[in-house]
This record gives sequence, C-alpha cells and structure tokens, in this order.
Amino acid sequence: MKGGKTRAVSKKSESKLGVKMTKKEKKAAKDPNKPKRPPSAFFVFMEDFRKQYKEKHPSNKSVAAVGKAGGDKWKSLTEGEKAPYVAEAEKRKEAYERNMEAYNRKLAGGADDDSDKSKSEVNDEDEEGSGGEEEDDD
Repeated sequence: MKGGKTRAVSKKSESKLGVKMTKKEKKAAKDPNKPKRPPSAFFVFMEDFRKQYKEKHPSNKSVAAVGKAGGDKWKSLTEGEKAPYVAEAEKRKEAYERNMEAYNRKLAGGADDDSDKSKSEVNDEDEEGSGGEEEDDD
C-alpha cells in the first residue's frame, strides 16, 4: 500500500508544481506560412482520376467509393503508365524543397533574396532623409 500512496503523492505534487502538460500544450502551433508537403505520385494520379470518375458517375457522392476505385486503378497500372505521375510528383517535390529552403532561411533571420535592402540600410536612409534641413549640399 505504501507504493500506491507514494505514487499518488508524487502525482499530486507534480500537478501542484505544474510539471504535467496537456496534449494541447505539448503540441507546437502550426505556422500558416509553412509550405505544404508535396503530394505523392498516387495523389497526383488521384487528382486526375477524381475528375474522370465524377464525369462517369455524376450521381455518386461517396468519397470512399472514389478512393477505393482510384486505389484499384492505381494498382492495375503498369510502371510506364505511372511514370507521368511519378515525374509530376518529383517536380512538385523539388519545388517544395526550394520553398522550404527559402522558408527556413526566413525563419533563421537570413536576408531575403527578394528584398534589395536590409533593414539597417532602410533605417539609415530614413534618418538621413528626415534631417533634410540639417544637411546642406554644396
């Protein structure tokens, strides 16, 4: 019984000290500016397949039916038939990696390639421009 009491006491003391955190507190907030992960070849295929399926079956409202039919079709495709979707997925992955590099540079505080001037240069120009009466051009 002493073992049970010590555990209960330790849990109480932890909760009083605020050591335990809820799942919401543990989970980091998502950045809305972070680029989305690229779709796999299957999901690139499904973009086209959904359009075709809806044209053939306009009355079907079941997402599960479309997904199941798409999965079956994907499995029946040969490597050659899958190749354009794989190529498109690779292209999107490369674009995602470039976007992530730019995003990570921005987070790290690196200079943007888009901006011509750094913040210090902009501040220096503001200071010089505001004192127009003090400066005389000879």
